[in-house]
Parts: sequence; C-alpha cells; structure tokens
Amino acid sequence: MGPTSSKSVAAVAQLIDGVRVKPLRVIPDERGRLFEMLRRDEAIFQQFGQVYCTTVAEGVVKGWHYHKQQVDNFVCVSGMIKLVAYDHRPGSATQGQLNEFFIGIHHPLLVQIPAGVYHGFKGLTAPEAMVINIPTEPYHHTQPDEYRLDPHTSEIPYDWARKNG
Repeated sequence: MGPTSSKSVAAVAQLIDGVRVKPLRVIPDERGRLFEMLRRDEAIFQQFGQVYCTTVAEGVVKGWHYHKQQVDNFVCVSGMIKLVAYDHRPGSATQGQLNEFFIGIHHPLLVQIPAGVYHGFKGLTAPEAMVINIPTEPYHHTQPDEYRLDPHTSEIPYDWARKNG
C-alpha cells in the first residue's frame, strides 16, 4: 500500500506539503495480528536512521519540536494518540497550516513528518500509548537535530485541550 492523499484522512482537510500518510493493513488470525509499518521498497521510504519506541501517558503532550534534517515516521502501536503537525516553513505552499491525526489501535496509520515541520502528540488512552518512530537520521546525543517550543506556546495556533461537542 502506498501513501494516501488527504482525501482518505478524515481529520485532515489538506495535508501539509511533505506530510504523507500510509494506512497500515492489519492481518489478524487466531494467534494475534501482524502489520508492517515501513518497507524500504515503498515510495514513502526515504532512508533508515534508527528505530525507537516512546510512550506517552494519557493527557500528556510531547511537543512541539521540529528537525532541520530528519524526517519522522510515526506509528502508534498501543493505545491512541493525537498527532499534530504545524508548517512554519517560510515559503512553503502550506505555511501556517495545521494537520491533526488520531492514530493507534483504532486507526492504524504511519504518518510521515518532513524536516522543518513542527509536530507533537498527546496521549489519549490510559495508562499510556506506545509510539514507534523510524526517523531517517540517528539521534545525535551531543548535537541533536531538534528545535523545541513549549507545547502551549502562542507561536503555534493550536490548543491541545479535548474538543467536546
């Protein structure tokens, strides 16, 4: 399966330039289930840096940050998260645009975030959600390619609060 257009992602009117989404095909049987996240023979694959797992507690926001070089490939493998991207890149065709994705066990997707796009995620399930990232670059502990803002900054027009209604 290749990456999808914005039409197949219900929560997103138009994808930020460079953001790509790949639905994950879950194959269940009596033993459990299997799904591939990212293959090097797919159009969405760029290069391999590392694979890591992170967790986020329910209600906690991890963000905002962006990378100058690294492209992230997020999959939520346990629980659910709200993943949000914000395009602050000068000259981008989608500058100022937000994308919001609800991903995890009820909506298995890989979401690819390009370099230069702020992103973060919020845990939606208790006690935590588990997220796998397959970035294109290995993490450099002494000089990380990571540029951060407070999750509740006014520089990004987004409110992490739950939207009721």
